[in-house]
Amino acid sequence: MLLNTPKISSWMTLSAFAISTALIPACSLSNLPRNMTLKTFDPHREEFTCNYEKSAEPALNQEAEAWFRKGLALTSFDLWPDDREFSKAAALWSKASEKGHWQATLNLASLYISGNGVVKDTERAVQLVEEAMRQGVPKAFDLMGIYHINGIGVKQDATRAYAFWALAAEMGSADAQAYLGAKLTAAYDNPEGTVWANSTIGHKMLECSYAQENGNGASELGLRLDLPAQQERSLRVYHEGVKFGSKVSANHLTVDFRGGLTSEGPRLDLDRAERYSAINDMLHLNPDLRLPNLDKVLPLPPAVLPYWDGEKESLIDGAKPVKTISLDDIKPSPASLREGRAHIPDGFVLPDEPQGGHLVQHLHTDAVIGGYWLAQLRKPVTPRQVAWNTAQVPMRYEIGEAFDKIPEGLTKDDGVFRFHYLGTPVPQAPEAKYAPDWRVPQGVMREVPMPARELHSTGLLPASATGIWHGSVDPGHPLAKVFNQWYRQSYVEEGQAFHDPRDRGLDISPKDIQWRWLDQANRPQPSGRKEITIRNFSQVETTQTNS
Repeated sequence: MLLNTPKISSWMTLSAFAISTALIPACSLSNLPRNMTLKTFDPHREEFTCNYEKSAEPALNQEAEAWFRKGLALTSFDLWPDDREFSKAAALWSKASEKGHWQATLNLASLYISGNGVVKDTERAVQLVEEAMRQGVPKAFDLMGIYHINGIGVKQDATRAYAFWALAAEMGSADAQAYLGAKLTAAYDNPEGTVWANSTIGHKMLECSYAQENGNGASELGLRLDLPAQQERSLRVYHEGVKFGSKVSANHLTVDFRGGLTSEGPRLDLDRAERYSAINDMLHLNPDLRLPNLDKVLPLPPAVLPYWDGEKESLIDGAKPVKTISLDDIKPSPASLREGRAHIPDGFVLPDEPQGGHLVQHLHTDAVIGGYWLAQLRKPVTPRQVAWNTAQVPMRYEIGEAFDKIPEGLTKDDGVFRFHYLGTPVPQAPEAKYAPDWRVPQGVMREVPMPARELHSTGLLPASATGIWHGSVDPGHPLAKVFNQWYRQSYVEEGQAFHDPRDRGLDISPKDIQWRWLDQANRPQPSGRKEITIRNFSQVETTQTNS
């Protein structure tokens, strides 16, 4: 998370546009003060080269990164405002900034602007932004433009603000590209205001911002594609914008699926509108959310919507990125407190893999081996059946004992039952020293058990299993810094093609991408932990984790 000051959108006269200024001197980017010589912003420029900000961002010191993350946890949107500890975060970010951590530097600058956790000091904020500018950080140049447009710590000057934004956009700032791209795609020129008719360059800037998975870029591009001939791509861009955390995109799709604002092909789908509205509410509460697995809980039409229990949290959880962890790192549930067949003695747990391998038996058969078995409906259809499957716990049956009763809570009309063998209890391993990923407490990532099998694929092949896949390219690839991110995940169904990054404007061939399966991340676990169950019943067969 980077704290920031929003740009203003007033119709401000840029009186100095007629004054020509010199080009940026051919000096190193390590010495650029707030009063640097700038090239005047030209709204009628004829060329724009798309650069990516992550390619320009300097590497981060790992010790400083740890301090930065602790500061984020103290100021997380997942906390109530009164529980956020800005003063402690400021101290941590000051230490990180001294080690060259530019993200901490910019966050600290924003604290000095707001006065949260520190004494308000706009001069100190400008100095901190200048430090990041000397490191060549595109976001710092964008932020300096914001300071100039609002007169924060510097003299208010719209001309210099737009000049800074133009430079930031050229360096790769996705926010600057989104802002200027929107200004340049006006239907007419307004020489006295801040809109200009230069749609060719404006669209290039918006496409570049969108390629960097910027929420503002996606919402602005989707709006300008919302014409009858481009409505399908507009829908996809807005949908991707929701994945990037764009509240504006979620709000637009909410309105669109409620019937739309125009008569040019409105889409009436109140179920989808309800889900986009719920996501819109959650993004309002936590703008840091990324939802790369949105297709799992809210696929675009004509796909059938999967079951949803109506809770906003479960919808968001299903769409969040996930991190796999070993089952050894998860504290077992207190199975010893169960009674009867479900009882497991203290100090024992069921094995990750059943002794002797996987085994499935049907109703009205005798157990061929003694141990714990899990009853499951083969194909749950209704919400009640799904809830029943999720609520089941392992039960002990002795060898030769019959599975002769329909499990409690169901009838023979509910479908086919199967009993999955889970094994016999083994001594519990010492509790692992486990620290969750820093993003988990902030609510922007979920942890799920590591899948029982390793699956890998290149982007050229169809997915070999339904579930969440994590993609990456070789570190030596020119766009590795852009593509290899913690949220680089996609929910893909078996047999479907993986997402092509070229659809978002990234020049990465599918053959260069390695995808790793992270499982479906929604199955009941042997330890008794239960994940959110959200599945498309017409396509996904319910199975037990060890089957």
